[in-house]
Amino acid sequence: MKGSRILILVAIAAAVGAFFAFDLGRYLSLDFVKSQQAAISSYATQNPLAAAGAFFAVYVAVTGLSLPGAAILTLVGGAVFGLLWGTVIVSFASSIGATLAFLVSRFLLRDWVQAKFGDKLAPINAGVAKEGAFYLFALRLVPAFPFFVVNLVMGLTPIRAATFYWVSQVGMLAGTVVFVYAGTQLAQITSLRGILSPGLIGAFVLLGIFPFIAKRIVETLKARKVYARWPKPAAFDRHVVVIGAGSAGLVTSYIAAAVKAKVTLVERHKMGGDCLNTGCVPSKALIRSAKFLSHVRRAKEFGIHTASADFDFAQVMERVQSVVKAVEPHDSVDRYASLGVDCVAGTARITSPWTVEVMLEGGEKRTLTTKNIVIAAGARPFVPPIPGLLEANPLTSDTVWNLRALPERLVVLGGGPIGSELTQAFARLGSKVTQVEMLPRILIREDAEVSALVKKSFEADGVDVLVNHKAKQVLVEDGGKFLVVESEGTEKRVAFDEILVAVGRVANTTGYGLEELGIPTTKQRTVEVNEYLETLYPNIFACGDVAGPYQFTHTAAHMAWYCAVNALFGTFRKFKVDYSVIPWATFTEPEVARVGLNEQEAKEKGIAHVVTTYGIDDLDRAIADSEAHGFVKVITPPGSDKILGATIVGEHAGDLLAEFVMAMRHGIGLNKVLGTIHTYPTLAEANKYAAGVWKRGTVTRGQMDFLAAFQEWRLGKAGFGGVLGKIGALTGDKRPYYDAAASHGDD
Repeated sequence: MKGSRILILVAIAAAVGAFFAFDLGRYLSLDFVKSQQAAISSYATQNPLAAAGAFFAVYVAVTGLSLPGAAILTLVGGAVFGLLWGTVIVSFASSIGATLAFLVSRFLLRDWVQAKFGDKLAPINAGVAKEGAFYLFALRLVPAFPFFVVNLVMGLTPIRAATFYWVSQVGMLAGTVVFVYAGTQLAQITSLRGILSPGLIGAFVLLGIFPFIAKRIVETLKARKVYARWPKPAAFDRHVVVIGAGSAGLVTSYIAAAVKAKVTLVERHKMGGDCLNTGCVPSKALIRSAKFLSHVRRAKEFGIHTASADFDFAQVMERVQSVVKAVEPHDSVDRYASLGVDCVAGTARITSPWTVEVMLEGGEKRTLTTKNIVIAAGARPFVPPIPGLLEANPLTSDTVWNLRALPERLVVLGGGPIGSELTQAFARLGSKVTQVEMLPRILIREDAEVSALVKKSFEADGVDVLVNHKAKQVLVEDGGKFLVVESEGTEKRVAFDEILVAVGRVANTTGYGLEELGIPTTKQRTVEVNEYLETLYPNIFACGDVAGPYQFTHTAAHMAWYCAVNALFGTFRKFKVDYSVIPWATFTEPEVARVGLNEQEAKEKGIAHVVTTYGIDDLDRAIADSEAHGFVKVITPPGSDKILGATIVGEHAGDLLAEFVMAMRHGIGLNKVLGTIHTYPTLAEANKYAAGVWKRGTVTRGQMDFLAAFQEWRLGKAGFGGVLGKIGALTGDKRPYYDAAASHGDD
């Protein structure tokens, strides 16, 4: 493939070089054509097929090689073959030539461009994949855009070659007719500028804009059709009604109030949603207590002869609730009311695209009229239909916080982030925990060695990790509870006192009017939205867990910005939601944090990549803290310091990841990470050392041989010829000089 590219590139370069070297462009000048018009027309009259064939071939060659002169050839087509046949010949020749240029650009450059700038081009690629024909058609209607540039640039996108051809054939027709007709009057033409007068160019620009105007008209007509059966209020009480006061709803309301919009926030349960009340905040409080106990048990590692801790599980759970209460004011009604948000406690129901009916806590109904609605209804734990499970009164991440007695034996169903965090926390608090996962490993979205490290840590805490085990049935017999699991055709029973279900979460999409309005949901059971987070109705938006595709507090807040801005200012400009750099962390020990691609995803997607790994066991601060475990793994394209993704496993991994998140978001590569001073001794140095490992991996044996010879020459121990002799090694020996996996990251 590489050899073919080189041959084609050489052939094209030779053809283009010959064109300019032999001044062949003089034959494509207006003066030359006018001086030879009679001779050319005479030949075409006597040999019509040969003339048409030769003209067709020349036109295809000129456009295929992106050479100047296509406009002159179009005039020749009109002058020699007349309006009808000139238009036919030029139309097909120009489209075929353009497609050849498109294919050459695709073959020679697309892979390289996409590999180097793929993240920046992702929105363009997505737009072209969805509406490429539409945008190409608009460009083809406007001769003001150089067509050869359009040919080459479109070759770098995912648009299909067949689509490119037929759209070009149709889109260039109007301009072709104008130029061919002008060619029929060639004797009166003194310059190309005379053909495309400002008025004519303006007309073409308007013609090019027309598809966008037509698209907006079609969208308006579609919206009218959707809204047709709903009476629209003559006036509105507010700009936005937000349903749900979790992270997405709170941020939406905050932004709306900040720009002085009238916003009502409806919540039927507790302000703060899952994150504050049953998710992020309580789980991290519990994990902190559990981690303290683990450190007590590790006292000898810190030079402490003996240490012990007496605790009461109920007091630990009360501390969890006290932490929730301490954070609660950040998300309270009082705070948001002070910001200008109308907070309403009650159950919301969308009764039309512009009205929301709220059943207040006292039983009274209140109807709100609004220009926009934002659905931020969140998600809930999914309880699978396992026979006997409901009879065992399973715990979920919503209800586990009601426990005040520590389960002696706990089964955790699920090996994802929530299940894994709670598995380790309860094990460290003293429960005998069995974790059951039907997939081959826990934390299946992470790389295999990540799962292995976390599993090893769990087992050190006394957890029985059962992967490749499917939960079949729950039995309650003689006062005892048992989970029946199956692995490779063999069943066994696991006794438990409590069973915690953590196999995923399902969006809250029922009970508040989506069905009545006909708003569709996806296969993942989330509300279906477009790139602007609009539902079927352009004034009804959805964000956060209810819309997916990520169920994280920080992505909910991220999506909320787009909902708020598009709802309030979408008439003037709308923004497509950006999921290009999404970080997340699992707060087990070791912590697992990731942004972008990991190694297994890069392999699955066929993305060329280089893996750089720095072992945190080599880090001074980690050694001093007795936390010398884990690693930093960075994914980069071959030959580039661009960061495609990073995974950190170790102490405070979630905090350390922020540097890579910022780097990816703002296009900062590993060279700049390496060139940034990091405080010593800190865990953050691991990021710099990982960049150092990558840098050393780019040094070749040839380069080091040259440097060795150069230094010998500076000491007077070798002649300058020896240095010159090593220059060839710079390109000759590309083998890595350093064993990157074994080298320290601070040099």
